[in-house]
Amino acid sequence: MKFLRITLIALIGFFGVNSIVLGESSLNQILSSGKLKAGTTGDFNPFSVRDPATNKYKGYDIDIMSELAKDMGVEIEFVPTDWKTIVNGVVAGKYHITGSASIKPSRMKAAGFSESYMAVVFKPFTTADKVDKFKGWDSINQSGVKVATTLGTAMEPMVKGWFPNATIKSVEAPARGYQEVLAGRADVFVTSNLEGSTLKAKYSKVKEIEIDAPRAPTPLAMLLPQSDQVWINFVNHWIKIKKAKGFFKKTADKWGL
Repeated sequence: MKFLRITLIALIGFFGVNSIVLGESSLNQILSSGKLKAGTTGDFNPFSVRDPATNKYKGYDIDIMSELAKDMGVEIEFVPTDWKTIVNGVVAGKYHITGSASIKPSRMKAAGFSESYMAVVFKPFTTADKVDKFKGWDSINQSGVKVATTLGTAMEPMVKGWFPNATIKSVEAPARGYQEVLAGRADVFVTSNLEGSTLKAKYSKVKEIEIDAPRAPTPLAMLLPQSDQVWINFVNHWIKIKKAKGFFKKTADKWGL
């Protein structure tokens, strides 16, 4: 712990000085204000889940970003966002960082990413009453099959490309594709292996469709302002330190990831 504090102090000092030379960085803003603003969707179980009764968040991402704020010696403020506007929020300066997001070229055009600390693959899911109708990816790509997805997510362009013969039903957050399937308004949804496992445990009706292999292995990382290399460097070094200390593994184990 002493080594971690000394290292972080050194990083803050180094990057803080450079932020003055290179222009105001998010790092300098955070340290000056004493607050780290983190964008989170609250609908990505078990990464970010919002309790509507208390309006508080919990999950893997929440623990990660809270730990970052703690090590920086600042408060954490979670800023609500959705998948459709998550990149816009970083670009507009509504928050300094986000929780886990799939690294993909469309996002890379406007935002920066931290180093990846986890990867996912994607699988199809349906409900118990329909699971016998599907076997393999091709069985989904059929006329009359409705595939639900959420606008702005990594899954949306995937399902449109994978299932051109099916009917794609895109819903807008806070609605989610899996909710359309549970409600019987769609037949199939696609999500990551991690969220899929959580949904199967939570909803007994959710069943995984038998496939030969999952698709689209994708690294996850935190979104950051694209041009703010000072802040990106700081976060990347912090990730390396916490990986070495076992924090990321311990947090993943806590949330069953």
